[in-house]
Amino acid sequence: MNFIAIDFETANHLPHSACSVALVMVQHGKIVGEYYSLIQPETEFFWRNIQVHGIEPEDVHNAPKFPEVWRNIQTYFQENRLIVAHNAAFDMKVLAGCLDYYGLEQPHYLSLCTVKTSRKLFPTMTNHRLDTVCANLNITLNNHHDALEDSRACAEILLYQAANFGVEPLKKLVQPK
Repeated sequence: MNFIAIDFETANHLPHSACSVALVMVQHGKIVGEYYSLIQPETEFFWRNIQVHGIEPEDVHNAPKFPEVWRNIQTYFQENRLIVAHNAAFDMKVLAGCLDYYGLEQPHYLSLCTVKTSRKLFPTMTNHRLDTVCANLNITLNNHHDALEDSRACAEILLYQAANFGVEPLKKLVQPK
């Protein structure tokens, strides 16, 4: 299992409003690296988003804007690299929105959503939110909606699923981006 788990937090409902991002790198079934950065969005914060993730406008005042962060992480989005997220539709929308906003080229990669894998492999769970799946699988999630904690939990979910169900049922849910 080689993949990158990603999670974004946003300042508001706009897809280009990323205010933090985290990546967790997995090689040969082991977490081998992590990346985290606050991001200074070029948009206002909405109170509800602040309530969810706790990132305030003053926290990102000196943070880099997305293009600088992208220079640090774009090598992880190589052709056919597997990028994993819990609710991947959201995170991939934020990535695409930030890239579009700044006129940056969209990468081509493979995407896998651990909400979808969890629905398929654990159909009887009460729901498939990140905190629920982690609780059911005994995966530590200390600070839900912290991008690094969430991406680490996402990586652990996929590693658990691969170890217990094999990679074949997971491969069927991989999508090109």
